[in-house]
Amino acid sequence: MLLAIAVLAPLAGALLAGLARPTLGRAPAVGLSVASLVIAAIAAIGTVYRHLVLGAADHLIVLGQWISVGTFAPQWALRMDTLSLVMVGMVCVVSALIHVYSIGYMAEDRTEPRFFVYISLFTFAMLMLATANNLLQLFFGWEGVGLMSYLLIGYWYDRASANEAAIKAFIVNRVGDLFFAVGIALTWYEFGSVNFDTIFAGVAKVAPHAYHLFGTDMPVLEVISILLFIGAMGKSAQLFLHTWLPDAMEGPTPISALIHAATMVTAGVFMTARMSPVIDAAPVALALITVIGGFTAFFAATIGCVQNDIKRIIAYSTCSQLGYMFLAVGVGAAPIGIFHLINHAFFKALLFLGAGSVIHALADEQDVRKMGGLWRKLPVTYVTMWAGSLALVAIPPFSGYFSKDAILSAAFAAQSHTAVFGWLCGTLGAGLTAFYTVRLMLLTFHGKPRASSETLAHAHESPLVMLLPLVVLAIGALTTGFLLGPTFIGAHFANFWGASIALPHGGAVMAARNTIPAWAEKMPLLLAIAGIGIAYWFYELAPALPARLAEAWPGLHAFLLNKWYFDELYDAIFVRPALGIARAIWRIGDEEMIDGVPEGLARLTGDASGVASRLQSGSIAVYGFVMLVGLMVLVTVFLVAR
Repeated sequence: MLLAIAVLAPLAGALLAGLARPTLGRAPAVGLSVASLVIAAIAAIGTVYRHLVLGAADHLIVLGQWISVGTFAPQWALRMDTLSLVMVGMVCVVSALIHVYSIGYMAEDRTEPRFFVYISLFTFAMLMLATANNLLQLFFGWEGVGLMSYLLIGYWYDRASANEAAIKAFIVNRVGDLFFAVGIALTWYEFGSVNFDTIFAGVAKVAPHAYHLFGTDMPVLEVISILLFIGAMGKSAQLFLHTWLPDAMEGPTPISALIHAATMVTAGVFMTARMSPVIDAAPVALALITVIGGFTAFFAATIGCVQNDIKRIIAYSTCSQLGYMFLAVGVGAAPIGIFHLINHAFFKALLFLGAGSVIHALADEQDVRKMGGLWRKLPVTYVTMWAGSLALVAIPPFSGYFSKDAILSAAFAAQSHTAVFGWLCGTLGAGLTAFYTVRLMLLTFHGKPRASSETLAHAHESPLVMLLPLVVLAIGALTTGFLLGPTFIGAHFANFWGASIALPHGGAVMAARNTIPAWAEKMPLLLAIAGIGIAYWFYELAPALPARLAEAWPGLHAFLLNKWYFDELYDAIFVRPALGIARAIWRIGDEEMIDGVPEGLARLTGDASGVASRLQSGSIAVYGFVMLVGLMVLVTVFLVAR
């Protein structure tokens, strides 16, 4: 029952923290929440060790019947296979470290217990998603992380920017979720079930079916796979549905770490890997995933090069790294994508929590242009953030090197046009990633201090409760690549993953990646080294050069600084027309009809009563005249009627 403990402990912690706050007080409520996550992490490690090291068999833990409508009766169950357990172990460990870190970071917040209730529920929703045995249960966790992200991004609800960011995240995700829900409905319609085993067993039977769409016949599996991927695009912030992710920085920094490293944004990658038996039978969908993933890796990296908010820079790196994961899924190397997901969880959580340590030290300052020279003030934060940065840049022996370069090797080995496009975008993205990551570190920790003297006087290293998670995550950023690589993507990777991930063509791409030319294999590392050198030249040797380049190419600089103008484009295409339609409906439907009819009747009644009151003059002569006129009208009507 270790898996059940790992999954349900965060839910218990959230309930206990919420119920204990009024009676036990603030500190015990927070302690219960943190203790529940520590218990979940220990149980998850035990489950992973028992299953993946000792070789326990895959099985299902049925918690009970969920829905029963005719033949539609999905169970509430926990799926225990390699893919689920890898995700559970990562989510529980990283989330537990973020919980511990949050004790120090949120210590001054007056609603701290509410924060811990939210993040515990966030973790629980992600665990339900990762252990789901059917699409409906997965959708429950999918919507759960969406709801909790809305509550956490807008946690400081007294800030207008936080409310706007939360609403934006919620709406953009609803767009993707609509396609995902339609994909689930079509899956049930075609396969007669939402259970994964039934779906996967029926792929060959459903493959010949087609829908007539847009004047052509489209295979059912292609339609379903594309719909599911669009859902993943929203949750994992891929190109076109990425705009919510940078604005999610409005929430507390631990939430940024949780969203970007362990929970919400990884859900889309996990779902595509889980549904790999279906998606791998849809070549058009695979090509689409490859193109979107590869271009997102490049696109987000270009934006990260010019951002000035420390959290926003790291946020765009998340968007870019998720693109690499989808690139791996698209070229048929999903195990490498999941491997990169695990590595990314450690070094991305480390970078966000390190940024939180910097912000905490500088009294909530987030602009890297107002930092500098902090390495003496924050030595532990400085060293650990370099570990996370080198892992992100993919410099050996740090973890990112073993997974990101493996993804690009697999893309090159796939040899299709879309795969080569993905390799080119990802390779260029590797150089840009190195540039903006080192730029962040140099502007934050090196050079002359640019903060005010008062801020610098109070700058200090974070407390131990915040530093300990940084150290643990730094060890993970250094070691997970070479420790997990031989098992996750080594010679016997197929035995490790078993049936939890399907591999097209017998895993040919996974094998072929080891035979690509040396120049193609080394190109990402060479560009990363070049990116480091350019960043050092720009921000250490010639610090005036970036400003001169921005002045020389103002259009390009504005284009990147404004994030390729996606927000402005969507505002013009969707937001303003929607507001215009809403105003028209409000004025015509609400003001003129819904409000206008009763108000008009009220005015008519008032006017009629006014006229009637004027007729009551009290003059007997007027009354007699009116009676005479009425009598004449009555006689006239009588005579005409005859």
